[in-house]
Amino acid sequence: MQTEALKIVAVSAGLSQPSSTRLLADRLATAARERLATDQDRPVEIRVIELRDLAVDIANHLVTGFPPQALDEAIDAVATADGLIAVSPVFTASYSGLFKSFFDLIDHTALTGKPVLIAATGGTARHSLVLEHAMRPLFTYLRATVVPTSVYAASEDWGSSGDEYTEGLPSRIRRAGGELARMVSGGRAASGASRTPGLDDEVVPFEQQLADLRLD
Repeated sequence: MQTEALKIVAVSAGLSQPSSTRLLADRLATAARERLATDQDRPVEIRVIELRDLAVDIANHLVTGFPPQALDEAIDAVATADGLIAVSPVFTASYSGLFKSFFDLIDHTALTGKPVLIAATGGTARHSLVLEHAMRPLFTYLRATVVPTSVYAASEDWGSSGDEYTEGLPSRIRRAGGELARMVSGGRAASGASRTPGLDDEVVPFEQQLADLRLD
């Protein structure tokens, strides 16, 4: 009997094409898939939803209450995913209006207990706290289980490997993707209950956690 595939859905709210927001979503999805392939033998399906392609449908649905087929399929994909990656560009110190409008259309119980990895892109690192001040509270309100590591990518982060004080973007992507994979595969309870760390779990010093809060 064929094993049902694990479904990872990445929602990208980037407006340009090509988009750094889409690029970040792709890299996070790849990191999660690679970790899942290592941890278990079930197939993994990745779907990326580009909200720019659904912008008119989202506006119409907000007005009429009836989603066109493409939008309805996207909403269903998010609701039935085993894990979700949500990435938005920073607009006026918060997530974009398109990003918020899409998640306004998701049933308020659809994300309950679902593992969600949050990420954002912006011009400078000054906007990095949008992850903790805006995006994490949004998904906490929706009762999702948000992975501990969030990823913020400023323009200067692309191509940077970090230094002795901070992790570079690639290592943060791997860490966040790994955390999502462990939640999806059952490594952590959906309620966020603690577990005994394994030998290959990364122990992050408190000082590094503070640095991540400022720079992710």
